[in-house]
Amino acid sequence: MSTKAELSPGNTQAVSPEKSSGQIQIVEFVLENEHFAIDLFDVKEVVEYTTITKLPNVPPYVRGIIDLRGEITTIVDLKHRLNIRGENANPPETSRIIVLDDAITASKVGILVDDVTSVSTFESTHVDYTSASISHEDTAIIGIIKRRIRVRDRETHELIIWIDIKKLLGDLDAVR
Repeated sequence: MSTKAELSPGNTQAVSPEKSSGQIQIVEFVLENEHFAIDLFDVKEVVEYTTITKLPNVPPYVRGIIDLRGEITTIVDLKHRLNIRGENANPPETSRIIVLDDAITASKVGILVDDVTSVSTFESTHVDYTSASISHEDTAIIGIIKRRIRVRDRETHELIIWIDIKKLLGDLDAVR
């Protein structure tokens, strides 16, 4: 099966490989010591940390703006947005900025994360969608991805929290 979006002569809408093959493609990153993921197709690029200029009168999770190759990019501190507090006091210089795709944002937006670990493909059967509904509040968690890993000759699961970045940042004017 081809992994490219396919068009048939009578069909003007692309069929997403993610939907047609039962696979999901994600960008995995770390916040404190927890693993998170967003859809690969929501990401334009990953860049190293650069100095962020603070802005007045913005929501507390908006860290500020950067000049990314001549374009002003708003930076959202994802740990603050998700209310993740921890002891991990990594220097900001070791952080990464995931720049979101222009198709989901009205203006340039990047999310600040501790580290980007991989781009991965999982079968949709490895996603637990029911865990996302634990909270009765409106949540941006799509599901929990279970990845098999070996630790000391024992097989176990590592959990990756898959979030809907569009829903999470929906209150920003910059998100479509």
